[in-house]
Amino acid sequence: MLQSPAKPKIAISACLTGAEVRYNGGHKESRLCSRILTDYFDFVPVCPEVAIGLGIPREPIRLVGDPNQPEAVGTINREINVTQPLADYGRQMAAELRDISGYIFMQKSPSCGLERVKVYRENGAPVDGGGQGIYARAFCALHPDLPVEEDGRLNDPVLRENFITRVFAYSAWQQLLQEGLTRRGLTEFHSRYKYLLMAHNPMQYKTLGNLLGSMGRTDPKELGPRYFSELMAALKKCATRRTHTNVLQHISGYLKQAISAEDKREMQHVIGQYRHGIVPLVVPLTLLKHHFRQHPDPYIAQQVYLQPHPENLSLRNAI
Repeated sequence: MLQSPAKPKIAISACLTGAEVRYNGGHKESRLCSRILTDYFDFVPVCPEVAIGLGIPREPIRLVGDPNQPEAVGTINREINVTQPLADYGRQMAAELRDISGYIFMQKSPSCGLERVKVYRENGAPVDGGGQGIYARAFCALHPDLPVEEDGRLNDPVLRENFITRVFAYSAWQQLLQEGLTRRGLTEFHSRYKYLLMAHNPMQYKTLGNLLGSMGRTDPKELGPRYFSELMAALKKCATRRTHTNVLQHISGYLKQAISAEDKREMQHVIGQYRHGIVPLVVPLTLLKHHFRQHPDPYIAQQVYLQPHPENLSLRNAI
């Protein structure tokens, strides 16, 4: 019997899984994570504040000082300063969690927030713009290519689809590394990601193609990490209706010899409806897949763009 591939692992702020680890003894359960994503990913819950020895319940901490290098101190007892322990734990977990493919952080948290976390001046006034949680900053500094997102932003369908696309791309790369990086493996990987890249960042698609084209005798183990960093940066840019439409047109071009004039007109009509925001992306994609089932094309069949994440997640029904 064929073994199904292991689910990608995602680290997650423990409070988002429903664990009662917050300063007030409560949780911040994310229904998206606990009811939907849990079927497709193995979650690794982490609560840095509990891990460094802060109790439940506990005095809340907040960020104080320079937003670029704030301190995490007690809101009542200013003698409590957990900046160093949180940063150390971030580095420790970055070393331990080498097999994860993504991380979902608790927003606005002084330990886990990724952006715009409130930072206060010594006199108690908030600083404009805010900062980053101490643990999250230390962790992310050591995993610059890892897909990371805050729970609140995952309510946006475009950001949610983008994050999960990147998680599966990261997981595919980890698999490639396990098999051993070769020139051929790298070229084939890039070939599969061609249209996904074109949808997210057409300029970067060309740049990465040129990078691999000039591989020559360069050791793929040397080139691979650079290629992958640039790929993940390119995928971080959200695809738009315009760039998706461009890719749909490119892919439909592979059918021009195979389908009737009437089917072509219908295809163009549906792509146009998507471009104008009348139907979601899933509609032209479903029609394309229908035609490719009847007229298979080996190059298109391997394109990640057509199925960058499990169909049952329905992520492209809302974009």
